[in-house]
Amino acid sequence: MRNKLARGTGSLAAVLMLGTILAACSGDKTEAPAAKDPAVPETKTPTEAKAGAWKVGSEPFSFTLYGNYGWYTMPVWGKDLFSKHVQEKTKLNITAINSGGNQEAKLNTMIVGGDLPDVIWGDRPDFDRLIANGALVPLDPYLDKYPNLKKWAGEEILNMLRYKDGKLYLFPNWYTNKPTGNAGYVVNKKIYKELGEPKLETLDDLYSYLKLVKEKYPNVIPLEPGQAKDGKGVDILFSAFAENNPASYAGTLRAVPKDGKFTSLFADPVYKEAMIFVNKLHREKLMTQDALTQTVDQVRERINTGRVAVYVDITAIEYASKGHALLSKDDPNAGYFMIWPIHKAGLDKNKITVAHYDRLGWNAAAITTKAKDPEKIFAVLDWMTSPEGMREIVWGPEGMYWQGVDGEELPNLTDKFFSEPEERTKNMNATNDLQFVGNATYNDKIKLKAELSLPEEKRSWETKYQDSITWKTHIDLTAMRGIEPPKDSPEGVIRERWIELYKKVRGQAILAGSEQEVSDILDKGEKDAQALGVTKLNDYLTAKWKENEAKMKKK
Repeated sequence: MRNKLARGTGSLAAVLMLGTILAACSGDKTEAPAAKDPAVPETKTPTEAKAGAWKVGSEPFSFTLYGNYGWYTMPVWGKDLFSKHVQEKTKLNITAINSGGNQEAKLNTMIVGGDLPDVIWGDRPDFDRLIANGALVPLDPYLDKYPNLKKWAGEEILNMLRYKDGKLYLFPNWYTNKPTGNAGYVVNKKIYKELGEPKLETLDDLYSYLKLVKEKYPNVIPLEPGQAKDGKGVDILFSAFAENNPASYAGTLRAVPKDGKFTSLFADPVYKEAMIFVNKLHREKLMTQDALTQTVDQVRERINTGRVAVYVDITAIEYASKGHALLSKDDPNAGYFMIWPIHKAGLDKNKITVAHYDRLGWNAAAITTKAKDPEKIFAVLDWMTSPEGMREIVWGPEGMYWQGVDGEELPNLTDKFFSEPEERTKNMNATNDLQFVGNATYNDKIKLKAELSLPEEKRSWETKYQDSITWKTHIDLTAMRGIEPPKDSPEGVIRERWIELYKKVRGQAILAGSEQEVSDILDKGEKDAQALGVTKLNDYLTAKWKENEAKMKKK
């Protein structure tokens, strides 16, 4: 599920990470039930439903599913160990319809031919035209009859997903009620120790440290910001110059909220100050010189070989965890560690938010009007998002890697889970691309329970820093999600042109020859943006943002 990882939101990443986290452990892992979390909804039994509801597993049932991604090919349902068990237990079969590498052409062909699958799985904005054309089934009649989605997602998330007609058509995937995210600052452990472990808290500290690295380690990249053409670490640095100023304002929204409305990014003095700093790092060769052109593989290679002193990125944990594992395998003094986000002197470090998380999660599934029995399909999806469904699809059949549950319905992990990491990794990874309606609220609690059962020195690198840093420094921007205009609307046309202008100006600013040139580039960029109609676009985004806030408050 590459798109989920690329967004850096972490919920699914947390599941995938379990492929490596507990390899060194064995022995009795029985523990007392964890304290009750008031944020988690009460649920008596995972398959609880009202009288008259269809019960998953009561009879054979099948449906077709199309994943609307060019990169996605659905694994054969029932071929791997976990889905085979679910298939046998529930008498369920899911047949794939694949895109063949061109999702737009495939979906258009199915729409024009009137040959839609029973279920479509994909990014939320892609469903708008299907809803507008009456091709999807409203899910509201099933929410109380099959209660897991309503219990675990909650009214705010469901209201956010409602279409303009007030109806719910989308079943969310990896929704959550708590922070997620992998963005932040990673430091090369060995280099840092050899340089005397200087303070790394403010922008001044960072600048001084990068200069020291350049002087002492000429073959090391002082600062690696990832692929700057896509923002990445450059956007993270923007977050250091103001409180509650996530990278998302620059890299995703390309607008800054002030006094309840979105304002122009290029006119923002904080953005100008940040770009002047980034340019300074580039001019003084304190950051990767090919940051605007480098590939993901080049970034990974540098991290994996330890040729980076400081790495800052939206996907920092994802890449750095692998580099840490490789470097520390033969040398316990090598590897990486994360630091609390860098901040401008005078700001409250506890109010620096490097990136955002979205309670809606990643993508969604929708039932089409071609489905013969949409209620039964909803019942299956609702079971999949329940504690029982999550345990069996993600963690496997009872008796293998878990046995029984605690007071929160979290599985009690067995010795086999801890003692056979390679086999477990293979089995768990096999269903990654079959997790269509994941419940991150529940699933992340299983992951944390597994981690907390270990001595601190044996807990995973990823979870250690997610729990102590990244999840505490990401901000909830759920109300600002899904506010983009349709591409064929006047505002949508402005947005596409604005994105191109933004990327061009950002690249020019990074490569500029002086501080004054950066300022001039941004000033001209602001004039060009206004000529494109960016104020009209920001007014549209503001209206949609306020609509979302109203939806979330609606009872």
